[in-house]
Amino acid sequence: MTTSMTRTVRLRPLSMVAEGDEVLVGDPETGTFVTIPAIGGVVITALQRGATIEEVAAEAEAAAGQPVDVPAFVATLAELGFVDDGSGGHRDAVRTAPIQGRRWLLGVSQRLVRPLFGRVAWTCYAVLALFCVGVFVTRPELFPTPARDAFLLGDIGLSAVLLVPLSMLTMALHECGHWLAARAIGLRARFGIDRRMMLLVFETDLTQLWSVPRGKRYGPLLGGMAIDVVLLSVLLAARLLVHAGLWAAPDRVDAVLATGVYLKLAGLLWQCMIFLRTDLYAVLVNLLGCHNLWRVKTLMLNKAFRRLTAQQAEELSQASAADRRAGRWFRWVWLAGFVGVCSWFAVFVLPVIAVVLDWTTARVAAGPLSTQFWYGLVCATLLLGPYLLAAALAVKEYAQRNFARTTPNS
Repeated sequence: MTTSMTRTVRLRPLSMVAEGDEVLVGDPETGTFVTIPAIGGVVITALQRGATIEEVAAEAEAAAGQPVDVPAFVATLAELGFVDDGSGGHRDAVRTAPIQGRRWLLGVSQRLVRPLFGRVAWTCYAVLALFCVGVFVTRPELFPTPARDAFLLGDIGLSAVLLVPLSMLTMALHECGHWLAARAIGLRARFGIDRRMMLLVFETDLTQLWSVPRGKRYGPLLGGMAIDVVLLSVLLAARLLVHAGLWAAPDRVDAVLATGVYLKLAGLLWQCMIFLRTDLYAVLVNLLGCHNLWRVKTLMLNKAFRRLTAQQAEELSQASAADRRAGRWFRWVWLAGFVGVCSWFAVFVLPVIAVVLDWTTARVAAGPLSTQFWYGLVCATLLLGPYLLAAALAVKEYAQRNFARTTPNS
């Protein structure tokens, strides 16, 4: 790319956040963010001001104390899509999940939701979290038993069918918490569907958080868990009233409350698994100042098991110091995390699946000419559908990786 020293370069609306000796620069609209040396921030600031390449080079040399190859840096910015090509058209955000919305959601006004995520609000959420822990410690009978509390009705099949939309609703409310917290600091988000090992999950893309200082990112990262804590505390308070005889609610109402507690607690404990890309993992990454810990973890595991290619070794050497420091111990946390995931699955999911499969087996035994046969199959399929979709996504990802390995570079 030939760059005239006397011309100006028009950049897209970029954000820049100081990160120690580096600058995190990106395009919030496309969700593309990269870390560059501090002198790169000087160059971008000068370009945004309308200085020519020659003027920018002189300013950068004065700041760095040595010549700076500004034309090459501008070429890199163009490759990243940070240079305005003059088309003026909308650019879709980079996809971060297999199933995902194309546009960032604005919607709710910042002024309306800001009080929900201020200091007073977060203090209340912390108090409610302690209340939930206290209830489970002092009233262990209210701790959910999945094989019992997951089923609202006497009909196992119908209960399993109802469990699917209820779990989807609780996940959707959790993701809305992220979105609302992002709106509270003036950012936008978008929703998607991804998988974590054997489970299908809803996902809120908060990539635009990289455009604000690190201290402002915690609210949106924890917004989903804040909503979960509020809902769980309300459900537990209602169950306490029922069991204390202060609310003469029908048994059906208590069953609904128990199912809600089961779903919310399972969701909250899932978010505590930092060895997956959960909310607390994102908090950890932000706290440690990491940029690509998930990838560095994979590279360091390959190195530990002597599977690191020359290309991957080069990639690892170029990773940030923060990622490499955290990766040394996080890779083993991730590896041990399989035990945690399997334990969570065994406690909260397998008992439900076992009950439904046992119920389904009894219906299928009636034969395909029976309505009970098809009723059992439909109910089991609806319950197991999300797990089957997660498995399909896993197979697709595995096939794409193998195809990328076997296809020669052009």
